[in-house]
Amino acid sequence: MKRLRLRPNLLTCNTLLNSLVRYPSSHSVSFSREAFNDAIKLGIVPNVNTFNIVIYGYCLENKFKDAVEFLNVMGKYNCSPDNVTYNTILDTLCKKGRLGDARDLLMDMKSRGLLPNRNTYNILVYGYCKMGWLKEAANVIELMTQNNLLPDVWTYNMLINGLCNEGRIEEAFKLRDEMENLKLLPDVVSYNTLINGCLEWSKISEAFKLLEEMSEKGVKPNAVTHNIMVKWYCKEGKMDDASNTITKMEESGFSPDCVTYNTLINGYCKAGNMGEAFRTMDEMGRKNMKMDSVTLNTILRTLCREKKLEEAYKLLSSARKRGYFIDEVSYGTLIVGYFKDGNVDRALKLWDEMKEKEIIPSTVTYNCIIGGLCQCGKTEQAISKLNELLESGLLPDETTYNTILHGYCREGDVEKAFQFHNKMVENSFKPDVFTCNILLRGLCMEGMLEKALKLFNTWVSKGKAIDTVTYNTLITSLCKEGRLDDAFNLLSEMEEKELGPDHYTYNAIITALTDSGRIREAEEFMSKMLEKGNLPDQVLQLDKNETVVTSETSEESDSSSVAYSEWIKELCTEGKYKDAMRIFGESKQKGITVDKSTYINLMDGLIKRRKSISKEAR
Repeated sequence: MKRLRLRPNLLTCNTLLNSLVRYPSSHSVSFSREAFNDAIKLGIVPNVNTFNIVIYGYCLENKFKDAVEFLNVMGKYNCSPDNVTYNTILDTLCKKGRLGDARDLLMDMKSRGLLPNRNTYNILVYGYCKMGWLKEAANVIELMTQNNLLPDVWTYNMLINGLCNEGRIEEAFKLRDEMENLKLLPDVVSYNTLINGCLEWSKISEAFKLLEEMSEKGVKPNAVTHNIMVKWYCKEGKMDDASNTITKMEESGFSPDCVTYNTLINGYCKAGNMGEAFRTMDEMGRKNMKMDSVTLNTILRTLCREKKLEEAYKLLSSARKRGYFIDEVSYGTLIVGYFKDGNVDRALKLWDEMKEKEIIPSTVTYNCIIGGLCQCGKTEQAISKLNELLESGLLPDETTYNTILHGYCREGDVEKAFQFHNKMVENSFKPDVFTCNILLRGLCMEGMLEKALKLFNTWVSKGKAIDTVTYNTLITSLCKEGRLDDAFNLLSEMEEKELGPDHYTYNAIITALTDSGRIREAEEFMSKMLEKGNLPDQVLQLDKNETVVTSETSEESDSSSVAYSEWIKELCTEGKYKDAMRIFGESKQKGITVDKSTYINLMDGLIKRRKSISKEAR
């Protein structure tokens, strides 16, 4: 038009702007702002619709500051914002959970003499429900009714969704009944929300009853309904049922969308069926659909877990060339994969490649590379990445600090670990229970048990949190040092605080007792724990080749010990626990000792027997 010296009018300008923001590309917003500036230079006077289109574009890219600044420019052109202007920004703020900014914007809206409409209130209800602030959402609805605006089906659907997210399914059903009493008929969204809530909170029969109810009340399932069922089947590993649901979906006139395929690909990845995952991905490609970044990252993670790292990298490169959105998580996944495979150089090259592609790493991504370097014994190099993180303006979290502490302790440099810890505490780092456990383990590994106990007592005296791992670390070290009385004292303290014990605790104590030849005490300990019902679900397997140290060393004794051990193990495997205990008693009477794994087999068997009896009683 410029070339032909034709002057565009306001309608032309708004149509161009609308096209730019509605069909976004990587430069849509900057192009739309340029188009706006060009229109002003050509003498076009913008109206409220012009501003609303550009503001919508900013909101699509989460550029809230630019959106608000553009709103404030409106007065310069004798143009006043309307409800659409404010609702557009409010909607984006609430979707991102920025409710403080949303409240400020609402006050600005009222200060300009604009009254919130039903959409405004519904946007706020959505924001509060998304954050789980249901009380505040209810307050908004009350305010809504005070302003003579009645809640609609959408309002109720959001509240139902909020209740379902918190697992308050019965309350959600009551709200559905309240809707019907107000002559507001639940729609397909209402049913989808309830069905999804029931499936998420394991109320499976209620979910399938709702599906039947939909049919009875003439509410037709839509693509979302089918996608909810596909997601649940995939979550349960029922991939055939998921595939059948997609077939039914197509028979009902709905085409599988990106959500359907992404869910299916995720399901196949979790089931370890990468062949079907790639087949589904190819099918998406043929239909000009793209995986979302979450699904792409799931496939990358699965390939890395299966050590197919080159295949993962090829997929990443191919996805980038095909215009997929590659984020720092995609690169972080591969970086972790290469570190786990021991390929440090490749991981570092990939880090450099990510930065060359101007993909900005997050704190989590930095944690990936810091963790990888620490695991490879390169903690000093990890420190350089920490400095890089700080220089970029990001803030390290507890994981960052704890990872470096663990790195120093793993390398046996406990002194440096404490130096780093003290320096970070000065910089406002707040140590947590993981910090304590890392330092305790580091001291114990270096044989500094007394220092570990001192640290433990200091930590407890300050009222800081400790857990099962804390106690297990110290109990295991005390057992290795032969300080069983101190270990039992900590075990009693552990039980009083209801922090265990677990199978690691039992393994440490039983091993220490049997290693020191205190067989009877080991048996008494097992019996005592069984009586208390404290034995854990899992029992750590011991070295099958080790035998209990006794005064008998004859070949005959050794062969008898092996024979009885194998006999008891076989009976336990067959579920004949009573017989196994009888044979164990017989071996004791004959003075024949069994290997340590036999005690573990008996413990495991007795636990299973007790569970079986308990189920039968119910």
